[in-house]
Amino acid sequence: AARIIQNMDPTADPCQDFYQYACGGWLSRHVIPETSSRYSIFDILRDELEIILKGVLETSDQGDREAFQKAKILYRSCMNESLIEQRDSLPLLEALRMVGDWPVASADWNKTKEPSWSMEEKLSIMNSRFNKRVLIDMFVWNDDRDSSRHIIYIDQPSLGMPSRDYYFNGGNYQRVREAYLQFMITIAKMIREDKNVSRDDSFVQEEMAKVMELETEIAN
Repeated sequence: AARIIQNMDPTADPCQDFYQYACGGWLSRHVIPETSSRYSIFDILRDELEIILKGVLETSDQGDREAFQKAKILYRSCMNESLIEQRDSLPLLEALRMVGDWPVASADWNKTKEPSWSMEEKLSIMNSRFNKRVLIDMFVWNDDRDSSRHIIYIDQPSLGMPSRDYYFNGGNYQRVREAYLQFMITIAKMIREDKNVSRDDSFVQEEMAKVMELETEIAN
């Protein structure tokens, strides 16, 4: 309540300018940071919570329950930048190996990988190991008809870009779309180089154009 009152401007007449009356105190004390597109009470609370979480995650293990230990291990692994630099692309290459490699980053995927490759198996691995839903989103949640039980939901997944508009509209959407395609091409070239696969820029561009075409069909 004190924070809400502090964010008001009681000197303004609410009948003349209700926005100034309700939000004037906030506007006079806060400026949108250059690193943000917005700044609200929720952003402040999030920043405060992150500071608290940082303190918790950096405390030494003192008989923590397993979930806390895992969170601290994950935090330390993310903060160990020297090891991240040392490992370079190895974690990504290992992830690709687990899902059957990547045709665009392979010299002979159709011959060596495709015969034993199973879409159902790889989609389940992406979901269970990497929490990544591809083509189909599937999750367990409360049953809308009976809240005392849980059921499996099947839904459409999220797209590679934030919304459907990015795949069809012009202007800024088109510029983002072009940059998105170029980003995919760049990553594919980097992975081919790290795997010591011969350079073939035209092949990479053709394959990534097909990926973009597939994503556009899914968005449609």
